[in-house]
Amino acid sequence: MSTQQDRNFGEQAITDQQVADYLREHPDFFEHHAALLATLQIPHSCGPAVSLVEYQISVLRDQNRDMRRKLKELVQLGRDNDRLSEHMLHLTEALIEARDLDHVLSAVEHTLRHEFHADAVPIYLFAHADAPAHSSISVVARDDHRLQPFDTFFKNSRPLCGRLTSEQMSFLFADQADELGSAALIPLGRRAEFGMLAIGSRDAERFHPGMGTLFLNRLSHIVGAALRAHHRNAADHD
Repeated sequence: MSTQQDRNFGEQAITDQQVADYLREHPDFFEHHAALLATLQIPHSCGPAVSLVEYQISVLRDQNRDMRRKLKELVQLGRDNDRLSEHMLHLTEALIEARDLDHVLSAVEHTLRHEFHADAVPIYLFAHADAPAHSSISVVARDDHRLQPFDTFFKNSRPLCGRLTSEQMSFLFADQADELGSAALIPLGRRAEFGMLAIGSRDAERFHPGMGTLFLNRLSHIVGAALRAHHRNAADHD
């Protein structure tokens, strides 16, 4: 076997992965081999081959475009959160000023309809003698058999977003159920001891399982606290 054959036999072929790993570990490689950089050609899916420099510029443009899009989304999210905070402040002020249970529930319905643009706001209270008569308020017994579809909801006592069953929708929204595209359900009280509040929207994307529930949790705590204060005051006057 010749010397050349021996050398070729002993050498190991360099793999693509080894080249990639080396370049990753030595990002300044082409600074010392500028001539080589100018000869490289990168296949481009949308046209003829381009130089590595042109390809890098194209990649940077795409990354810059993606970053601008994400920044725009973050700015919009910040603005949306500001609006939510302002609406929650208005509701909190209205609940503080509410003189009785009727004013508490009216403030909740008015804020959700006019500031949060809800299309339906049914409120279900567990049987209380002083519950006001109102078109959006229903009084039910805690052991009412119609509440069985909500057993898990009452047990967990956490807001539901976009996971309502057809049976739950029919009970909560009655004749409006077919008109609504999405809904959220909120417990009233720490363990839903006062009842539940539903928010319905014709927009199918308004409430969905993937969205956060921070706003809904705050709404549950604020309204629950107002109801608790009212019932405490009512008990003190008995």
